[in-house]
Amino acid sequence: MNSKQEKNMSVDFKAILNKAEEYKPQMTRFLRDMIAIPSESCEERAVVERIRQEMEAVGFDKVEVDGMGNILGWIGKGKHLIAMDAHIDTVGIGDRSLWKFDPYQGMEEGDAIGGRGGSDQEGGMASMVYAGKIIKDLKLEDEFTLLVTGTVMEEDCDGLCWQYIIKESGIRPEFVVSTEPTSCRIYRGHRGRMEMTVSIKGLSCHGSAPERGDNAIYKMARIALEIEKLNERLADDEFLGKGTVTATQFFFSSPSQCAVPDSATIQVDRRLTVGETEEIACAELKDAAARAGYPDATVEVLTYERAAYTGLVYPTKKYFPTWVIPEDAAPTQSLVSAYQGLFNKEPVVDKWTFSTNGVAIMGMHDIPVVGFGPGHEDQAHAPNELTWKSELVQAAAMYAAIPSLYCERVKNG
Repeated sequence: MNSKQEKNMSVDFKAILNKAEEYKPQMTRFLRDMIAIPSESCEERAVVERIRQEMEAVGFDKVEVDGMGNILGWIGKGKHLIAMDAHIDTVGIGDRSLWKFDPYQGMEEGDAIGGRGGSDQEGGMASMVYAGKIIKDLKLEDEFTLLVTGTVMEEDCDGLCWQYIIKESGIRPEFVVSTEPTSCRIYRGHRGRMEMTVSIKGLSCHGSAPERGDNAIYKMARIALEIEKLNERLADDEFLGKGTVTATQFFFSSPSQCAVPDSATIQVDRRLTVGETEEIACAELKDAAARAGYPDATVEVLTYERAAYTGLVYPTKKYFPTWVIPEDAAPTQSLVSAYQGLFNKEPVVDKWTFSTNGVAIMGMHDIPVVGFGPGHEDQAHAPNELTWKSELVQAAAMYAAIPSLYCERVKNG
C-alpha cells in the first residue's frame, strides 16, 4: 500500500500498531492465565469466567454467556455487524512424559509462550480482547458493531457452537474473522469432514472350528483394504487439495475370546474437497464395501450428542461441509488491506489443513469467513505447544484495523 492510499484510509495504522505493542505484556499475562486453566471440550466454565473478567476490565460494552456456554463480547453500535471467533476449549495433554514443561503452568522464554492451548487457540482470544481495547482507545467503532466470541466444544464438534449462535440466538454477522492459527497468514477456506462408520455382520461359532462361522473381522479387513484404495481415487482441487479417507478405529463383537466374531465396525475419517458431499462420501464407502464383496455392509454418519458444561445437549450430524470464499471478496480484501497497511508488505493468502468453526458459519450458513491467527497449525494438539508474543501483537493490530477497512470497502463499493 503506497502513501497516497494510506492517506485516503481513515485507519491510523501506526497508532494501532503502537497500541498493540503497548498491550503485549497484558496479552501475554492473559494468555498465560487461560493456559493455566484446564479447559477441555465441555469443561470450559472456568476459562469462560476468566475471559469475562478480561472483557469487562478492558471496557467491552456488553458481555454475556449463552445457553451453550459461549462467551459473547460486544463493542459499538454501528450498522455493520462483524464477528471474530476463537474457540476456547482445548484437547488434552496426551502423554505427560513428552512435555518439556508443565502444559498448564506453561513456559515463557523470550518471544515464546508455551502451554496447552497457546496456539490452538487461546492466543487468538487474547489478541481479540485487546483488539477490542484498541478499538475503544482509538474510538474506531462508529460504523460497526464488533462481536467477539469465545466458543466452546470446537475440539469435540467443530461448528456446533456457531450452529447454536446462528439458529438459537439469531445472530448473523456480515462476516466472521476466525482466529484459528494461521502463522499470521490470511486463510480463506479448508476441506470439510465427516465422521462415519462401516459395519458388517458375521456368524459366530466356536473358535476351534472357524469354518462353521463367518468371521466378521476378516470381512471388515477386506473392506478396509478397499477403503485404502478409495483414498487414491478421491477428487482433487487446485486450491483446497485432495479429499482423503482413512480408517481410524476398529470395534467388534464376539460371544467369547474363543469364538468367531459376529460383527465388526470401523470408524472412518473423511476429508472433503470442493464438490464432495455427504451423499457422495457415503456412496463411495458403500461401493468400497461392494468391491470387497459385501454390498450388505452398513454405512452411517455419526451424531454428536455430548452435553455442554451448561448441561445443554444440542445434537448434530457429524457432517461438516467444505467451504471457501473468493480471494477478491470484500472480507478477504479487507484483511489484505489491513495487512498491507500495518506491515507494508504483501500477505500470504492460503488455507487451513485442519477444520474450524467455519464449517458451520460458512459451510452450513453461507456467512463469509476469513482466517488470521497467531500461532501455527503444527503446534495444534502437539506436546510442548508454543505460540509467540510478536504474533499476538500482529494479530491484535489486524483485528483492530479490519472492521473499519471493511466498512470503508462496503461504503465505496
